[in-house]
Amino acid sequence: MTMARGLRLGFFTRLLDEGGAAERYRLALAQIRHAEAQGFESAWIAQHHFHEAEGGLPSPFVFLAQVAALTSRIRLGTGIVTLPMEMPIRVAEDATVLDLISGGRLELGVGSGGNPEAFAAFGLKDADRRTIFADKLAELTGALAGEALKGGDRVYPAHPALLDRLWYATFSVDGARAAGRLGAGLLLSRTQPRPKEAPDAALSDIQDPMVDAYLAALPAGVAPRILASRSVFVADRHEDALRFAATGLRRHHARLASLGRAPAECPPVEEMIRRQDVHLGTVEEVIASLRTDRILDRATELAVQVHSVDPPHPHILRSIELMAEGVAPAFGWRREPAEAARRVA
Repeated sequence: MTMARGLRLGFFTRLLDEGGAAERYRLALAQIRHAEAQGFESAWIAQHHFHEAEGGLPSPFVFLAQVAALTSRIRLGTGIVTLPMEMPIRVAEDATVLDLISGGRLELGVGSGGNPEAFAAFGLKDADRRTIFADKLAELTGALAGEALKGGDRVYPAHPALLDRLWYATFSVDGARAAGRLGAGLLLSRTQPRPKEAPDAALSDIQDPMVDAYLAALPAGVAPRILASRSVFVADRHEDALRFAATGLRRHHARLASLGRAPAECPPVEEMIRRQDVHLGTVEEVIASLRTDRILDRATELAVQVHSVDPPHPHILRSIELMAEGVAPAFGWRREPAEAARRVA
C-alpha cells in the first residue's frame, strides 16, 4: 500500500502527559513544536471538560493561540470542539480570531462527542447530544457564513473562509453522510466500538462504509478531505514499545473498567493492543502494521497519536522523529525541503 501523493501528516495529542495541567500544556507545546520541526503539516488537540484522566484541555482556542505564537507553519486543528457544550456564536468568533492571528492556519473540527458524564454540568442530557449537535452546527455554519443572527447582528470579523476548513467527527455512516452533504472534512477516530454481530471486525471494516457514504454525499466539485486518526507509537526497540504499552494500556483499561465500559479483569497486553487498534513497535513493525489499514489508501491526512499508550515525553518526541524519518516516507510522504529538523527539549 502506498499513501496518495500529497497526503498530509499530522500529530494529535489529548494532553495526557504525567503531571499537573501546566506541565501537560508545556509538554504538549514542546511536542507540537517538535512535530513542526520534523515536517508534520498539522497538529490536532482534543477538548475535554472536567475529567483529567480522559483529556487534559477544556479550552482549545486559548491553547492553540499559544501554539500559533510559538510556531510558524504547522496547521492548528481542533479534534474536536464538543459543540453541544458550546455557544456556536462564540465558537465562530474565537475560531475566526485564532485563524486571523495565526495567518490562516486553523482547521476547525467539531463533533457531538465528549464524556457522557460531562453533559449534566451544562444542563444537557447525553441522550440528546445528536439533536443538540445538529442544531448548533447549523448555527455555527450560519454564523461563519455571515448570516444575520437573532436581533440582526452578524459575527465580526466576518470570515466565511473557515467554512472551507470545517471538519465533522463521527462514528456512524449517517454522520459521515451528513459531513459529505455539508462539504466538510471527515474526521475518523483512532478506534471505534465493534458491533455485537462482528466483535473481531477490523477498524477499516467499520470505517470503509463511512468513507463510501461521505464521498457519495459530497457536492459536485468539492474535494474530499478525510483525516484518519491512528494510535501510533514508534520506538527504537520493540521491548521499549511493549513495556510502555503494558503500562499505558493497563492504566487506560482500569479507567474504562471504573466507568463500567470494560470488564474488571485486564486482558493480556497483546489483546489490548488489538482492541485499541494500536500500531506500535520499531519503524519496520509499525510500517507493517499500518499497511493492513485500508483506510490509509483513502485518507487525505494521517494524524498519529500515542494515546492510549501514553509513554513519557522523551519517548513521544522520539516517536515523532521516527514517524517522520522512517514510517511516513515508506508510504510516500516527504517533508517539505525547506524544513530543517530542530530538536525541541
